[in-house]
Amino acid sequence: MRSLKLLFVSTSVGALGSGLGGGVELTLRNLAIALHQRGHSVTVVAPDGSKLESFSLVEIVGNLQTTAQSQGREAPITMPSNPVIGNLWSYVRQVQSCYDLILNFAYDWLPFYLTPFFTTPIAHLVSMGSLSDAMDQAILDVADSFPNTIAVHSHAQAQTFEMGFTYFNLQNGLDLSQYQFCLEAGDFLAWVGRIAPEKGLEDAVQAAAQTGLPLKIFGVIQDAAYWQQIQTDYPQAAMEWMGFLSTQELQKALGPAQALLMTPKWVEAFGNVAIEALACGVPVIAYRRGGPAEIIQSGYSGWLVEPDSVEELVQAIHKIPQISRTICHREAEMHYSLAALGDRAEAWFKLILQNEAID
Repeated sequence: MRSLKLLFVSTSVGALGSGLGGGVELTLRNLAIALHQRGHSVTVVAPDGSKLESFSLVEIVGNLQTTAQSQGREAPITMPSNPVIGNLWSYVRQVQSCYDLILNFAYDWLPFYLTPFFTTPIAHLVSMGSLSDAMDQAILDVADSFPNTIAVHSHAQAQTFEMGFTYFNLQNGLDLSQYQFCLEAGDFLAWVGRIAPEKGLEDAVQAAAQTGLPLKIFGVIQDAAYWQQIQTDYPQAAMEWMGFLSTQELQKALGPAQALLMTPKWVEAFGNVAIEALACGVPVIAYRRGGPAEIIQSGYSGWLVEPDSVEELVQAIHKIPQISRTICHREAEMHYSLAALGDRAEAWFKLILQNEAID
């Protein structure tokens, strides 16, 4: 594929490196690396205060957008005063002619609405499942008018949208050189993610407590009241919040875990933390719900259990010794490397640009 000039437009709910953007932050970084390695030029536009080494970064000031998962299905489209989402896309409109393709990472109505008004094609990487009627309609409208421009991370994520549309399953990938394989397991369990109700941390706390294993919790506290409630409800639980760590710090702390617990109460689009754990050799125990169910091979790289069943989580924890940590690491290398991600991304971009040429 010829070398492309790509403009990445980051999520508007937080600065890159803050953790507020969840898995989108890691996805953007890894996709930028994968495409740079293939000779493509990548420039990133993101909210003020963002951090992204080794890439051209344009920081835009403005007030952050409210996360979609904190609103209801019928919530109206809103923006704060001096919205960073509007400022981001105002800048992108001004410079669009300098790029071959724009890649939108924001799960927000505005970029989808603006797509027909741009002359440079816009690709949309949808980071979550169906959360609002307005977003569902915006995604469908773009999919109908601009074929192949919508990508998702898993089939399970795409199936949450009741209205059918054609999509590209990009999945995800990691810079595996950033993760060290840890053959020997320690004496604790791990949980990684934004600390917010839809992530179901309380189930992991209960399961760990029943097995007598300490639980180390990694991630930004997005909902302080929720975190406080967990501490109040389970005062005797052996849990420790480790904070939001950089990739380098996280892989060192996560590597010795006996297993990673994934307990989402919603449909996870993919589950970057699952492949981060596998890269370190850590088995994953996850609810059979959403993206993790397409990553984990039950009985091989971890265990999939009935959603919302703490009892099954406990049973799976007792079966951790049956899982080979070497096989877990090999799964990450085979399916979720940057090379694999780059292959899929280029295939997606070719579809979009071919349609553009035909039009």
